[in-house]
Amino acid sequence: MEKINKTEEEWKAELGDFGYYVLRQKGTERPFTGEYDKHDEVGTYVCAGCGHPLFSSVQKYHSGCGWPAFWSELATANITKIVDRSHGMTRTEILCPVCDGHLGHIFNDGPPPTGIRYCVNSASMKFIP
Repeated sequence: MEKINKTEEEWKAELGDFGYYVLRQKGTERPFTGEYDKHDEVGTYVCAGCGHPLFSSVQKYHSGCGWPAFWSELATANITKIVDRSHGMTRTEILCPVCDGHLGHIFNDGPPPTGIRYCVNSASMKFIP
């Protein structure tokens, strides 16, 4: 995968203020406010920054956490995982492998078959039916 590199000005112009805050500044939308939290259509969720396919609707479930949750990523997603020690805790942050956009975090409290919960900001994604 070839990385996408843009200036901060280019990102801000393309993503808007809130999208820029979440994807580029590692922000988080308030729980239960994102457009895809209770979204149930069939399709694919892609990175809002670059369109890279991340999750299938088949992998989505209602976790009750307030953000879209997935038990796995697409086999071809290759989501980047890094240690995040912000806010006085240690978590695993997930990033788009193409544009390095902040997606959210993963936790080990998900359903079978993986036991993983990908907790993702709606603002980090677009949905393709």
